Amino acid sequence: MTDHTDPLHWTGPYMNWNTRCAECHSTNVEKRYDAATRSFDTRFSEVDVSCEACHGPGAAHLKWLEAGSDDTVPGAGFPVALDQRGDWAFVDGAAIAQRLEPLNSNTQIDSCGRCHSRRGTLGEYHYGMPLLDTHRLALPESPLYHHDGQIRDEVFVYGSYVQSKMHQAGVVCSNCHESHSLQLRAPANGVCAQCHQAAVYDQPEHHHHPAGSTGAACANCHMPETTYMVVDPRRDHSMRIPRPDLSVVMGVPNACNQCHQDQSAEWALAAVRDWGMRLTDTGSHPGRALQHLEQGKLQATPSVQALAADSTATPIMRATALSALGQAGAGLPPETQALLRSPEPLLRMGAVRSLSNTSLQQRYGLLQPLIADPVTSVRLAVAENLAPVPLAQIPEEQAEALRAVFAEYVAIAQEHADMPGTQLQLGMFLLNRGDLPAAEKAYREALYLNPQLLPARLNLADLLRVMQREDEARSELQTALEIAPNNSAALHSLGLLETRAGNRAVALDYLRRAAEQETEGTRHRYVYAIALHDSGEQNQAVSVLEALQRRAPGNADVLLALVNYTANSGDRERARHWAKLLVASDPGNRNYQALQQQLGGP
Repeated sequence: MTDHTDPLHWTGPYMNWNTRCAECHSTNVEKRYDAATRSFDTRFSEVDVSCEACHGPGAAHLKWLEAGSDDTVPGAGFPVALDQRGDWAFVDGAAIAQRLEPLNSNTQIDSCGRCHSRRGTLGEYHYGMPLLDTHRLALPESPLYHHDGQIRDEVFVYGSYVQSKMHQAGVVCSNCHESHSLQLRAPANGVCAQCHQAAVYDQPEHHHHPAGSTGAACANCHMPETTYMVVDPRRDHSMRIPRPDLSVVMGVPNACNQCHQDQSAEWALAAVRDWGMRLTDTGSHPGRALQHLEQGKLQATPSVQALAADSTATPIMRATALSALGQAGAGLPPETQALLRSPEPLLRMGAVRSLSNTSLQQRYGLLQPLIADPVTSVRLAVAENLAPVPLAQIPEEQAEALRAVFAEYVAIAQEHADMPGTQLQLGMFLLNRGDLPAAEKAYREALYLNPQLLPARLNLADLLRVMQREDEARSELQTALEIAPNNSAALHSLGLLETRAGNRAVALDYLRRAAEQETEGTRHRYVYAIALHDSGEQNQAVSVLEALQRRAPGNADVLLALVNYTANSGDRERARHWAKLLVASDPGNRNYQALQQQLGGP
């Protein structure tokens, strides 16, 4: 039973009406949180969702009604007109309808996405504005989504829908949903048959199931459900074909086995093959590349770069690829600079994130033109990336522009200071700005709001170490392990702390446990191998590195260590083998080439 000490208790920050409910379930909300007293003075126009929540203030609408309902007034007098269903037709006998006029904006889906998405609010109540200008959208990244883009955590709808071919074809929410009654436009398969001819698609020859069965329902195959909180089934709106082949090689779910739970993914794959379905991109699917890159397999970099540069891919998946490249510290596609100027805000935001591991000088040169970007999400991503810039070392005019965007970042964070995650982000930003006391305050506030927020506790411990408060840092890390005894990051940090303290045996044990728990990335296993070598356990260090190389081939740090360790032990033949792979990981690196030549390699 959850009690008041759990952040998910109704008294905690994640179940507070002002924070978690009001924005989407009321109208014209002003949260008005006072961080000093940790209290709310929330105001709203309606306690429920009224017309004005989506369409904006209704004064002009009332005048329109009083004037006799002149149908020529766009949006019936409301400032936001959301009727974008458009006209559709089956052109030249095609089985799938086409939109007769292109959709010229995302106004409707962005309005719906304000609530029907996984996002963070930027400022107070908004209507009619682009989603990325009012909210920080969560990209289809692990752990919220599976690596192929399918829903995993409770991500609602928007991030899935904008991956879909339906979105690319110009379909909007109200083509399928009646916005005011909350009903589908037609029952059962009829909603899909509006654009997909039933004579072709609602047939056993297409769905390969008996007519009228659950397997004959379009949504069950193309929009499978995931149930949250035991009682809340949500359909995946990316509307993809079932891919049991990806389940076999990646472990992601597929619609076949979500119905046929007593069967294996191999069984489902054999079934779709028997139907004549040929899946030719199993090995090259972008989801596999994203998964491999997160696992530290840097040989996936070219495939992720290709996704980022693919103009036929959806902007949200391209942005996800760009973000993944930045997080991995991998090479960026040549198109990155052009994507920073893209008219699509998602691509600009992804391109900004991709630069997170580049040199500060390069980052500033590329991002300086985006400091005044018209979209808030992009500006805030720029602020995060340029936070370390020393303002005294750039021209005053440029420094003033940075001060403005930094101030905006802090102001927006303070509006949502009731959220532990916001305090964590603010602490990271302030730390990069060099304001250590303010960063500590933000981290401690995050932990007051949610004592179980491990990233905040780990960041606080690292900050305390920087401030030479080692004992306090150790205490925070030990508390983290009390909360999550097998947390790899906490074990790793404790290992590093004890190494600096000279407690070599204790440190090595922590680093070993961290390496054993690491499932994504390679850093903890690599550092453990280095620690083994420094402790005189050279053979064991090489064994750990070789296992890591097999698990995540192509990592330059791992290969370089293997070259040096085997060469120092006198095994020059093995060293030449690793040197050859090292050069292959970065063919243009002259230092690697020189090392290979020193070992007598080609």
